[in-house]
Amino acid sequence: MKKSTAIFASAAAAALLATGGATVAANASIAPEAPAKVQTVEAAPAQENVVSQNRISVDASAAAVAAAMDKCQGDKLPFVTVALVDRFGTLQALLRGDNAAEHTIEAAQQKAYTAAAFGAPTSELAKRINGNGPGIDDLPGTLFLAGGVPVKVNGVSIAGIGVGGAPDGMLDEACAAAGVAALAAAAK
Repeated sequence: MKKSTAIFASAAAAALLATGGATVAANASIAPEAPAKVQTVEAAPAQENVVSQNRISVDASAAAVAAAMDKCQGDKLPFVTVALVDRFGTLQALLRGDNAAEHTIEAAQQKAYTAAAFGAPTSELAKRINGNGPGIDDLPGTLFLAGGVPVKVNGVSIAGIGVGGAPDGMLDEACAAAGVAALAAAAK
């Protein structure tokens, strides 16, 4: 290192130390204010103002994705991912099979959300896409490929199971349907 460069580096380091020391000294003289006391108010909203949400329990979610994965593995499809989401697309359970590529995770979630949001299997929804300008397939977070099946309670879609990674979407959908069937069987 040249002598002039070394002198410059030493001067820069000294300036940083001096600046940092001055900042610490300045901050030390500022006394923190006591936090303001926050009042809490108990509210009892009217029942008509509160929305309840049906969700699949953690145990049922785990059983459903396991049943879907078991079906895929039985069909010699160990490279898929199974996702269960609520009707808003929030992930509740995910099971990634052996050798499942990373893209299968997003595909499974999007298929599950699409089925849950529209209340129909994604294979049926895919038939509604006409390719003439903007359509439902342009909605963010959706995937209109076979492999997503809705979970319904009293005719209302509350969740979806999606499978991604099989060489044919109908194979994905058969696995997702096995997950829904496991939920139905457990409800009896």
